[in-house]
Amino acid sequence: MKRTIFSIVNFFAIFLLSATLSLTDEGMWTLNQLDKLPWEKMQKTGLQLTPEQIFNPDGSSLKDAIILLGGGTSSFVSADGLILTNHHVAFGAIQSVSSVGEDRLKDGFIANIREEELSVPSYTAQIVVNQKDVTQEVLSAVSDTMSPESRSKAIQAKMREIEKREKGTSEYECRISEFYNGVKYYLFTFDIFRDIRLVYAPPTAIGNYGGETDNWFWPRHTGDFSLMRVYVAPDGKHTRYSKENVPYKPKVFLPISVQGYNEGDFAMILGFPGRTFRYLSRLQIASEILLNRSRKIRPVSLNHPRQPTTK
Repeated sequence: MKRTIFSIVNFFAIFLLSATLSLTDEGMWTLNQLDKLPWEKMQKTGLQLTPEQIFNPDGSSLKDAIILLGGGTSSFVSADGLILTNHHVAFGAIQSVSSVGEDRLKDGFIANIREEELSVPSYTAQIVVNQKDVTQEVLSAVSDTMSPESRSKAIQAKMREIEKREKGTSEYECRISEFYNGVKYYLFTFDIFRDIRLVYAPPTAIGNYGGETDNWFWPRHTGDFSLMRVYVAPDGKHTRYSKENVPYKPKVFLPISVQGYNEGDFAMILGFPGRTFRYLSRLQIASEILLNRSRKIRPVSLNHPRQPTTK
């Protein structure tokens, strides 16, 4: 089953005895688990945000700057709807506006003015509006006497029923995601933007991220990024491409700092992992490693995440 998890992953250094001896604390949480984070400890190590500033379903917060775009995490980085994403996330968009005569994958692309930005009809930008625990309602459709096949069908039917009800007549899209192998089910409500345009892409020789061979090795000397922009109708409606559409004004965007960072700075990632094995026990991890070795498969990374979470 395809899951969509919005999560936060955080890493913070606690210095002991000297600046050269440090420990890194880390973990991954969904947005409804923010109350479980050690906020006092995190603030001592540099965090300057409150839980409400990260996720506030009743108002604007950091989650309004984070986008699910083309299957990957992206971010608003300007007041005029500019999106920063990975080159490999934008790959399909760049490919769709390329041709034999204009190979924008190979040669790259830049729009010097907004009128030159290229429409990408196949892409949408999705922002999480809310997250709701619907585990009890979903599992009310099953019983202990059901066969695995009947159980799966009942769960799927119940999920579709809840999604349809929660969407109602709104323009939002509602999707239920399974967590922890069916232990939890969360309903995510998304605001969908349908006019997405390519602004900049480096040549593939620069933007190619190296696939799984290079993706988890550092340092990585690649320009794995691209820029896109979200447009809406003049009245704010989320319509498809039109010459009359205007850049979207996001509720929140991430200002880019050119000051760099220092060793030991607090770091946190908010986005959509592809998959995670963080819920597995130590024995399950050991079993997975042994199984992969017997099959001569490279072990999966526990940090290979595309679902709403925070690290």
